[in-house]
Amino acid sequence: MEQMALLFVLLLGAVVSVPLGERLRLPAPVLMTVLGIVLALLEFVPNVEIPPELILPALLPPLLYAAVQRTSWRQFAANKRPIFLLAVALVFVTATAVAAVANAVLPGVPLAAAVALGALVAPPDPVAATAVAGQLGLPRRLVSILEGEGLFNDVTAIVLYNVAIAAAVSGTFSLRDAALDLVLSAVVALVLGLALGWGANKVMTLLDDSTLQVGLTLLVPYASYILAEELHGSGVLAVLVTALYLAEFGVDPDDVMTRLTSSAFWGVLDTLITGVAFGLIGLELHNALDTASGRWGQVLGWAGAVAGVVVLVRLLWLLPATWLTRRLHARRDYDEDIPTTWRETVVVWWSGMRGVASVALALAIPLEMDNGSPFPNRDEIIFIAFGVVMTTLVLQGLTLPWLVRTLDVRRDTEAEKKFEKELAVRAAKAARRRLRELERDEGLPEEMTEQLLRRALEMGVRISPDMAEEERREAHGKRIQRAQWSRRMHGEMLSAARHEILAARSEPGADPEIVDRVLRHLDVRSMR
Repeated sequence: MEQMALLFVLLLGAVVSVPLGERLRLPAPVLMTVLGIVLALLEFVPNVEIPPELILPALLPPLLYAAVQRTSWRQFAANKRPIFLLAVALVFVTATAVAAVANAVLPGVPLAAAVALGALVAPPDPVAATAVAGQLGLPRRLVSILEGEGLFNDVTAIVLYNVAIAAAVSGTFSLRDAALDLVLSAVVALVLGLALGWGANKVMTLLDDSTLQVGLTLLVPYASYILAEELHGSGVLAVLVTALYLAEFGVDPDDVMTRLTSSAFWGVLDTLITGVAFGLIGLELHNALDTASGRWGQVLGWAGAVAGVVVLVRLLWLLPATWLTRRLHARRDYDEDIPTTWRETVVVWWSGMRGVASVALALAIPLEMDNGSPFPNRDEIIFIAFGVVMTTLVLQGLTLPWLVRTLDVRRDTEAEKKFEKELAVRAAKAARRRLRELERDEGLPEEMTEQLLRRALEMGVRISPDMAEEERREAHGKRIQRAQWSRRMHGEMLSAARHEILAARSEPGADPEIVDRVLRHLDVRSMR
């Protein structure tokens, strides 16, 4: 099977795994990893020939950008303490524990190489965590914690990894230089991310076309990542800052077409890239099998020891950290998302799955040191990293749905409905305020004002029917039935019109561009 055919299989699997995962109630990334493992075991499937240094730059920027679109800067700011405890402190603690165990059980491994192993297996994968959490219907506060941890822990882990690799390759290490590199990396990423976000926002205002605007959003995360890395900054942090800036300031409330186009585009791209990324993880079984050949018991023992440390350290850290956060939350008026029960803490613990970043960083370990000698224990480190990813991603990913059902950790639907009702009321009031302004400025007829006031109320009721009284709900239900019938008739008319226009596209002398322009107009009308 050629490389392009293999890529097509992964893309097809990415599409199919979504509905299959919903039917089986399993995360799609886990299914794609299993597909990659199956492909790796087939003799006619070739090894993946992707340069390791290209894996993170190719896959991580769009995945991070898509993940940021589902959150906001204020959510991160409100949850800075839980994010710091998980995405920064826990990464250092995990890396230290793994380095200590690896240095003890792996013969001849230098301390710097052991720290590099700890850094690359320390961060849970943001894509796996959010995909699993969203599909299982977890409480929103837990999803927020996992999103924040997953998006920011790669920043800490990659910086620590680079410092450890540099120390291992050169044979020297300076704590002062490492701390300075960490600070400079963060400053460069912040400045560059804000600058690119501001510039991209200005360019978007000049592009009077939704297709071009969405195309620009695809280029921006890659530009942010690559420029930051070239300037010795954190590419991951730069992408996060740029994406958060655009999510906060690059939204035009009245640009409906761009918003719909962007949502559809990034939904498709996120699905495809996520599927390919986790499929590639499974395909790395080829290299793992070669490394373990003839010494399965030994290398499996190493991988099992490190995987056990990774899982255990997360639990031992979460229990006191959650208790401390609850105590501080109770004493002060903090509006942040924290696990409220031991059941939720267990779910957050078991959701710490490793993924794309861990495999990519392992494969990116250099072949040689500065003196020309081979990098110590490189093959063993790659196998251990693969074992940790497989243990956490497949084992935890397949059992997490069962754990969530057993512990009965569910989304707070009542709170969500309450917030939805509040937003519906705010939307209706805003519409009525604007109507009063128009009535005052333009002198609208009384009957038109009454009709528009009813529409303002219906606007809110359509969002949240609970905001209306019982009688109004019944009347609204009847209007909804009539509106549905009217929309169905209108839809049939538009469908006939679209069929006629599409038929005209194949007629002799028809200009396809004009036909598509008319068809686009009809499609937009269909969305109203």
